Amino acid sequence: MRSPLIDVPRLCAAIVLALAAQANAVGQEVRILVQSSPLAGFRYYAGETLWQEMKVGDELALVREPDNAHDANAVRVQWRGHKLGYLPRAENRAVAAEMDRGAAVVARIAALLQDRNPWKRLRVDIYVVL
Repeated sequence: MRSPLIDVPRLCAAIVLALAAQANAVGQEVRILVQSSPLAGFRYYAGETLWQEMKVGDELALVREPDNAHDANAVRVQWRGHKLGYLPRAENRAVAAEMDRGAAVVARIAALLQDRNPWKRLRVDIYVVL
């Protein structure tokens, strides 16, 4: 007797959509973590001067820069209106595509570390809102 094949990605998507529908029915927002990234350019922008004010969990604004001269998929990261840097070029394509298609994408500070390496100082968690 053959065992049935299970399409795991489709099953997971169906479960997520069912949970999102249930949460929306009772007025709750569903956020799915889709990426966790370091911040590119942290030392060149306002991050160092704002370091003491930022807290883990703070909301970050993601701003698309499709006309960016260095990267057409550029996604700028801001905290309270201050530019902190960008999502790394190697990790920004999927987020840029979701933003371009109008998906609700939000970000939060996941980690703040006292490290000499600027790539390790701030970690960003990115969520898609269903």
